[in-house]
Amino acid sequence: MLSLGDANAAKNTYKNLTQQERIEAIRRAQVWQQTDIPSLDIKAGPQDVKTFAPEEIVTCDWVPKKVTSTPKFYCAIDAKDEVKVKYGEKNGEVYAEVAATRLLWALGFGADRMYPVKVNCRGCSPDPISDQKKSPGERLFDPAAIERELPGHTMEADGKSGWNWIELSNVDQTNSGAPLAHRDALKLLAVFMQHTDNKFIQQRLICLDKHNDKDEASDTPDTGVCEHPFMMLNDVGKTFGKANMFNKDEPGAVNLKEWASMSIWKGKSGCTGNLPKSMTGSLEDPQISEAGRKFLAGMLTQLSEQQIHDLFEVARFPRRDRGTTVDDWVAAFKHKRDEITTRTCTS
Repeated sequence: MLSLGDANAAKNTYKNLTQQERIEAIRRAQVWQQTDIPSLDIKAGPQDVKTFAPEEIVTCDWVPKKVTSTPKFYCAIDAKDEVKVKYGEKNGEVYAEVAATRLLWALGFGADRMYPVKVNCRGCSPDPISDQKKSPGERLFDPAAIERELPGHTMEADGKSGWNWIELSNVDQTNSGAPLAHRDALKLLAVFMQHTDNKFIQQRLICLDKHNDKDEASDTPDTGVCEHPFMMLNDVGKTFGKANMFNKDEPGAVNLKEWASMSIWKGKSGCTGNLPKSMTGSLEDPQISEAGRKFLAGMLTQLSEQQIHDLFEVARFPRRDRGTTVDDWVAAFKHKRDEITTRTCTS
């Protein structure tokens, strides 16, 4: 299978899939790729796209593009480089999504790349989500996080690229699709993070194939049929808190008290994950196989103490949840990991 970082997004032949083509892609989709977990620099993050150092000041020009929901805006670093910026001291997604995407990346699951920075925006209003007009001068947004999409070709049917968690059951491992262990490990990781906002649009179906361009060789023929479909998580900003019915930022994003209070499992035996359903979500208290539990446990135990520490430090969790320390978050992480490693699931 192709490396996530090798997928060339310059050309996309998958924007007009039929429903049957979409179904066939999901049947053959993967959800995981192997990574060398102990060697990864969690603080630096993924290097398969143009990156930013933690706390780097990034200067850009506000782009007049309508945005809704949580505080965010689009900004052009140059004529060919437009990025999405999430901002706000009280916006839990600025912190949570950095940690969640880096954990997913380190373990080999697909997610967009989030970089914790400060953004100096030319033309931004003081609060771009509420005042979406160009304003004179420059404004510094601190904290902020810049999003870069996971390299790949977005696959769409009827203009939509999302998928529901129940569709993981349609993946066929006898037809080159992801095995149950990988799919259940992804569900269990969602429980681990308390990924509450898991509605259809928060996941994305992409293709990792390369294609012929004038100056590039091709790994696969440009037939329009994706050889390497991949199911990834598109938005994981409501995590490391407590899953809740209305996907509220509080307590859903970076709340140590709430996150620590949520056990991994429902009950003292068996392997039903403890993830309350949100009103719009498509994942609730998933049943986890022993293969899925063991697979995730094996990866989580490869993370060093320093890597876990870096995960919460680079995401600036104590800045969001005042009164907590990075060490507090590390302890909670390790306790949850122990819950996974010490449980045995019935086959």
